Parts: sequence; structure tokens; C-alpha cells
Amino acid sequence: MPGSRDLPDPRAPCHNDRAGQGPAADNPAVAKLRSQRLEHIPKVTSGMEMEASNGKTLPALMVFAESLRYMKEHALNTVQEASFHTVCDPQEITWVITVPAIWSAAARQFMRLAAKEAGLISDMMSEKLIIALEPEAASLWCKQLPQQGFIVEASDKKKFEDSPGIQYIVVDCGGGTIDITVHEIQENHYLKELHKASGGGWGGNRVDENFSAFLREIFDDGVWDEYVKRHPTELQNMMYNFSLQKCSASREAVYIRCYYNLTRVAESRKEISQFFTNVTGAVWCDGMIMITYEKLKSFFEYSIKNIVGTLREILSKPEMAKVQYILLVGGFSTSIILRDAIHQAFSKKYNVLCPIEAQAAVAKGAILFGVNPKIIASRISVRTYGVEIYTTFDVAIHDFCKRYVSKADGFVYCKDIFKKLVGIEESVNINEVAEYTFHPVEQDQTCVRFAFYSTEKHCAQYVDEEGMELLGSCAVTMPDTRLRKKRKLRLDIKFGLTEFKATATDITSKQSRTIVIDFLAV
Repeated sequence: MPGSRDLPDPRAPCHNDRAGQGPAADNPAVAKLRSQRLEHIPKVTSGMEMEASNGKTLPALMVFAESLRYMKEHALNTVQEASFHTVCDPQEITWVITVPAIWSAAARQFMRLAAKEAGLISDMMSEKLIIALEPEAASLWCKQLPQQGFIVEASDKKKFEDSPGIQYIVVDCGGGTIDITVHEIQENHYLKELHKASGGGWGGNRVDENFSAFLREIFDDGVWDEYVKRHPTELQNMMYNFSLQKCSASREAVYIRCYYNLTRVAESRKEISQFFTNVTGAVWCDGMIMITYEKLKSFFEYSIKNIVGTLREILSKPEMAKVQYILLVGGFSTSIILRDAIHQAFSKKYNVLCPIEAQAAVAKGAILFGVNPKIIASRISVRTYGVEIYTTFDVAIHDFCKRYVSKADGFVYCKDIFKKLVGIEESVNINEVAEYTFHPVEQDQTCVRFAFYSTEKHCAQYVDEEGMELLGSCAVTMPDTRLRKKRKLRLDIKFGLTEFKATATDITSKQSRTIVIDFLAV
């Protein structure tokens, strides 16, 4: 795998074989750390910043950490008050943080780092923090609800069945993202994922953005931009008011209060009612902005188009033929506009259900997941994952420019080879451990560096191909060099977890260590 040693050449290789696939000597290999990445894909890093609507910025880690710190203290105070002021031992508490299933490994690690900064855990490897995927958590909650736990719709045909063999789609409609997963209930009532997590940034925030853009059209001449910049707190209240209105269960016009400072800024230009003279879909009503139901629906068009389109794409696949239910969860799913669109598109063939407590489904399901994380039996890999290696150079298939000659014995390798560990859309059991064995190529090699990559391709030959992304790297020491090239380093990887878990064991010294991949550093 990756090679790094206490010599001038930082790329000292090692060779490997997958357990049970033949002798290691037949497959020499090495991998090294590479800083290359795709520039057009946004990367989550520990130093990234967030920009407020008024243009001011703060470190994202500070924003997330302080938010988690507030929720931690609120939770502990609530528990203490409910238990007659009994003091809770922090060491006895397991925290569960939910994240969208479509989030990258770096984003999930960022949440763990924020939890550490907030004091939820003492170190990054703590088992007192569990990362739960939001649609999975919601699925756990919904499948144990009685029929009375779902909103009654005219097109609903029957209650959700928590029976072996039942297949269903979970559409987690949040503020930022729409998360879509497909599950099948197993004999032991555990869940098996049938399709890789899908979705995108089509959540309720996109509706808010469209509403804000509409207000900018109304309050032209720089009025809206001045208001956004100078009165962010009042703006936040206004947008919160709209967020409640957009999720109304009624199919009627909505009324949004026009706050004092917006009125004042607008009337510094002209009579406020004049801003609405040529506006279609909104009327000024004595301090309120009345938005027609049809105009309100137009704010949802982008989100609905993407959600319905993605669902149709997934459901059109032959392996989805047995799906019976579509479960809508998350705060955005409480919107009658969104639910009407999903019902209209799918209710003739599928049972579309939404729990009464749609917004709380993720949080309540996270508790169930925290109690038994193994209840998710398998997941579908969202990308192809692999490691960079050096392998025996073959003039018939390898590029000559990737030729590398070992300093130890002159052996000729091909560098930058991508060794696939798990493929995209491949089902991976949660408790399944993949085992790989590596051997040093340099006789005095004392450190091996593992560099992990991913791609959306099913197969790839080199790690520098287009679409390849460096996920992270880690170094593992091999201090005892007496056996020279006969030494072995075993790597055990669990791919099905919500976070990357790997253990490296130096067979010679019998020393093991958990590998920590720093996804935030690349």
C-alpha cells in the first residue's frame, strides 16, 4: 500500500495481496500520498468559513461547534431538571448526530470535529458519538408507527407494514438537502439498503431563496439589498415566518408581515404600495404581503421537479419493482404543496405516507439507531473506493511514464495504480470486514502510508484519472525490520459504517492501531 520510510525517498513501496487471493509475492504494490484533487468539487475543510446574508464571515467550525455546545447544555439541563437535579455523568452519555446520507466522508468527519470542539467527546475516536444517516433514522421511526401515526390522505391505500420483504423509499425532505434511500425489511426486522443514497440541494431552503428573490424583484431600486445588509436579525424573523407559512396544510394564499425596517427603507424611496403596482402574485394589504397560492407553488417548482425526477429514475430500475411505499419525512414534507405533487406523481402505483410528526421523525429515529446501530444490516456504496498501489510493471498494459525502479533490488514497478476495494452500488454488510495483507518492498522500510481514493466510475486504472478524488491518508509504522521484505502488515476495513473504520496490524510485532483518515486535510 502506501509507502513511506525513514529514508530520503518518501515513496518507499510495499506490496500486497487480498486475503485468500494467492501469494503476496505475485502482486507487489505501493501507494503514496498525493495532494491532487478535483478543483471543481467543493471540499469540506476544518478551516472553511461561512458567510452570513450581510456578507460577514465566521469559521464554519466555530458556528457548528457553538450550535452543538448550546444543544448539549440544553439537553443536559433538561435531563437534570426532569430527574430531580440528579447530576449526569458525561462518560455515561452517548450522543447521536444526524447527517444527510449524501454527505461526504469529509463532511461527516467535520461534524465529529465540531462535536469534539463543543465538548461532546474528548477525542476524535470516541465511541460516545454516533453519526446517524438521517433517512435511515427516519426509516427506523416510521416502520414502527401504528396506522394512526401517519397523516391521512385520500390516496392512502393502507398502513405501512413492518414485515420481512417489504421494500420502500424514504424521502427525507430537510431544509438544505433531499435525501433518498431505498430499504428492505429483513427477517429480523433489520434494514437492508437497496439503492445508493441519492438526492441534492433541493430542500426547503431553495423555496426560501426563491421567495427572497421574489421580494428583491418587488423591492427594487436597491431597497431589498439594503434591508438584507443592515437588518439581518429582522430579516431572519421574516424568513422564519415564511418558513412556517410555506409548510402550511392549507391550499390558500399566505400573508407575510412586512417588518418595520423594510417598510421604512422602502418608503424612503416611494409609497410602499407602489412597489406592488406591476407585480403578479403579490398584493400589499395594510402592512402585510399577501402571496397567492399559485405564486407560492411556483417557489416549489425547482425542488419538486428534482425530487419527482429522481424518484422516477430510481423507481424505473428493474430491481425496484417490488417497492410498495414512499415515505415522506422531514420538516419540508409537512408542506401540502410538496405532498400534493408527490401524490399526484406516484399515488396510483405506490402508497405515499407521511408521519404526523414528520419533522421529529429523524430525531426520534436517531435514538433508536443509537440504541442499536447494527439495526442497519447493509448499505450500498455511493462511490468506488480504493487505495493507491505500486504493482509489477507490465509493458503491455502500463504507461511507461509511470515506471518506477526500486532502490533495494532494481525491481520494476508501475506507480499510481488504483486498487479497487469496494465498487459503486455494491452492497456491503455492516459487520463485514475486508482484509488485505501488505509487504514492504524496501528492506529497511519502517513506515507505510495509505492513500485512499474514490471515484464514480465502476473501474479505474490510475489514481490520477479524471474524476478521481483523494479522500485522505494515514501512516502506519513497522519498526521491526529484521524480517526485511517478509514482514506483513494486515489492514482490516469496514466499509459499511457511516464513518471510515480501519485497523492496521503489524504481524511481526503484533501491534495494532486504528487508522484515522484525515478527510479534512486534503
